[in-house]
Amino acid sequence: MSVVPEFEAANAKYAAHFTKEKAALPMPPGRKVAVLACMDARLDPARALGLEEGDAHVIRNAGGRALDAVRSLIVSQQLLGTREIVIVHHTDCGMLTFTDDSLRTKIRQELGKNADGLAFLPFSDVRQSVVDDVKLLEENELLLDVPITGYVYDVKTGQIKKVS
Repeated sequence: MSVVPEFEAANAKYAAHFTKEKAALPMPPGRKVAVLACMDARLDPARALGLEEGDAHVIRNAGGRALDAVRSLIVSQQLLGTREIVIVHHTDCGMLTFTDDSLRTKIRQELGKNADGLAFLPFSDVRQSVVDDVKLLEENELLLDVPITGYVYDVKTGQIKKVS
């Protein structure tokens, strides 16, 4: 059964209490930071980092991978003024459970389609994935030279640990 009716009911309650202050939030994030995080449902980056609506751009994708987020980060910096990037990967990530080849095989079997041109960006070490993504962003010529900090979020404790 679809969750859409639940979402619509929840939105009606949310909108009923929507404040003038929220309506007046500017488009650029108030804290001038972009947070890149995994899409895993166990991770709520805004809550884990103490962010409120309007504070930050929160960009999410499978694994919180930087390569997928470059376009959004360029827009965030160039058009909306962000001047810091925070990367949050996490323990027990689904990206640890497959390889590009295994997912391509699954797609071929289930959909009869070829996904050979796609890189799904799985990894075998969460800490190293953060190091790699920080480096990728630091070396990207289309991104500003801004502070980039990487963390691993522990899904069992809720704590973040800085990766240096």
